[in-house]
Amino acid sequence: MKPIYLSKLKTYPLAERKSMATIEETLIDPASPTPSLTPANQEHITRCATDIRAARETGASVIYIYGAHLIKNGAHLLLDELMNGDWITHLATNGAGVIHDWEWAFHGQSTECVRSNVATGTFGTWEETGRYLHLALLTGAIKDEGFGQSVGRMATEDGLTLPSRAALENQLRGEPAHPLSPARAELLGAMARHDLAEGRHEIQHPWKSSCVLANAIKHNIPLTVHPGIGYDIISNHPMFNGAALGRAAEMDFASFGGAVEGLDNGVVLSVGSAIMGPQVFEKSISCVNNLRLQEDRPIVKDHSIYVIDIQDGGGWDWSQGEPPKDNPAYYLRFCKSYDRMGGTMHYAQCDNIAFTHHLLNELKSL
Repeated sequence: MKPIYLSKLKTYPLAERKSMATIEETLIDPASPTPSLTPANQEHITRCATDIRAARETGASVIYIYGAHLIKNGAHLLLDELMNGDWITHLATNGAGVIHDWEWAFHGQSTECVRSNVATGTFGTWEETGRYLHLALLTGAIKDEGFGQSVGRMATEDGLTLPSRAALENQLRGEPAHPLSPARAELLGAMARHDLAEGRHEIQHPWKSSCVLANAIKHNIPLTVHPGIGYDIISNHPMFNGAALGRAAEMDFASFGGAVEGLDNGVVLSVGSAIMGPQVFEKSISCVNNLRLQEDRPIVKDHSIYVIDIQDGGGWDWSQGEPPKDNPAYYLRFCKSYDRMGGTMHYAQCDNIAFTHHLLNELKSL
């Protein structure tokens, strides 16, 4: 079987897409009324807020991991206030979380009809989304920046700058063994293949004030991105570059590990991240424990993990530990993996916006 040639894909302007939501109708105002909660979820939130306050008093990490639906549901300003209050020390999301956040900031609209657009071969084939996110990753890499930082900076600065081809060629000839040489070569190749102009590229982001990526830059809080190859719509573009994606993701995984290193007596929140969150966290904490044990230091301990999802947890009481393999709940990755990660796991069946909004208010009241 021959592979397909992504370089032959036809793309379309974002302006031609029938987006399903606008930023104005989606954003949640932190001052708006919060929905009611069950007593059990209110108890989770009160405990979580108390643990976060204790963690911040000792300088421990508070890691907020989220899936794309948190952004699709308009949590931008809630996250901004959590960052502004110094309640969160690290944010982590998947590729879709970045794409929706960036499209809101750039286009003011996001989300498409998957069913209709797959049938017409247009799903994900949006010129600006694929082009500008790749440009951010390619230019960020030569400055030793990861995924979240590269895209956040592009939004913050309303554009980016491509170096001259001659400068890149001279750097590669003069410093072939430099750690940034692969990134420089990748950018040089992309500039040639896609006829990318040297110099400044103005990319306006009229709605960047609500952009989580940009606000993380503003608050100097790391926001790491943990994508998969072929998972996200930027794969559906002639500029798709797995090397650039992988390089940025590698840097962000290392940065995430730095947050996990500070997790003793800290807090992890996994909000609507059923796959990426548990998968990345379990590998990262194992890496941190590996490095600590080489230095005769104890493994990460005394951390709290709060897992929030709309599912019922398989009908299992996770406070009682892991279910047996013949129970369907055993196969819920977002519960099982976190339950194995040491510390204390709490599972709350709750809407992600409701939990985050109530948590913000609880933290403000303490």
